[in-house]
Amino acid sequence: MILCCGEALIDMIPAQTGSGEKAYLPLAGGAVYNTAIALGRLECPAGMLTGLSTDLFGQQLATGLTASNVDTSLCITSSRPTTLAFVELTGGHASYTFYDENSAGRLLSPEELPPLPTSVTALYLGGISLAVEPCAEAYAALAADAGDRVVMIDPNIRPGFIKDENRYRDRLDRMTARADILKVSDEDLHWLEPGDATLADKAARLQAKGAGIVLVTKGKDGALGFLQNGQQVSVHGQSVTVVDTVGAGDTFNAGVLASLQDRKLLSREALAKAGAEDISQALAFGAKVAAVTVSRAGANPPWRSELTAA
Repeated sequence: MILCCGEALIDMIPAQTGSGEKAYLPLAGGAVYNTAIALGRLECPAGMLTGLSTDLFGQQLATGLTASNVDTSLCITSSRPTTLAFVELTGGHASYTFYDENSAGRLLSPEELPPLPTSVTALYLGGISLAVEPCAEAYAALAADAGDRVVMIDPNIRPGFIKDENRYRDRLDRMTARADILKVSDEDLHWLEPGDATLADKAARLQAKGAGIVLVTKGKDGALGFLQNGQQVSVHGQSVTVVDTVGAGDTFNAGVLASLQDRKLLSREALAKAGAEDISQALAFGAKVAAVTVSRAGANPPWRSELTAA
């Protein structure tokens, strides 16, 4: 099982009432939640570990996970509120304002973490959960104690959400050192490694810190993969009519993991031997899955049957 560890929240998507007044539609979301949903819909064995509220929004999140075949047995429930993310769309591009104080997800502590069953073979971590404490340290501890499980990390950096940049960078460095797969957007990469160096040089710096395979997404321009043996692969983005970009990167990550799972490469030993063609195929499938998501409103990943039908 691929265990997705991180935030589950409600995206408040801009809408209009019948009389044309501004309104918000509450949709289940969060970077890690979106990836878990996408994995479940792609028929991968997937689970979610998060701090989940028992409030009405938390119930909506739990229902969504179950409906997409995601195991919720490792979620830690409490009566604290659910995180809300108000979305602003500009030309289809999403920006966010978060309401996260004292939330069920944010206040998850390392002491609350359950022991991981042997059925968990890979961990996926990322999102805003790596920027706020105490949950950020809980997820860092999970990565550090992953044992022989594959670890994939996508920091999905939102600078406006970071209160202590030094602590955040230190935490990401520690987690990078354990990442078998580190996925970053080109914007993330420039934030992590400032300066005028090329994407390849900056990816190499992350690998020098301990990262295994580094994946860099470039929006509509596709994605790059940097292998540990120095090889580089790239795929083009798919041409679609973009409705919005909510959940695009999260769905891409699920596609990559699903492809590796399908090719029996989701173990540390197998991943270390993966070749350029393997990673190229994983990137291409990630791009295909993400293209469906951006073609419709909100984070609404496709089911495997939709990709087959296409």
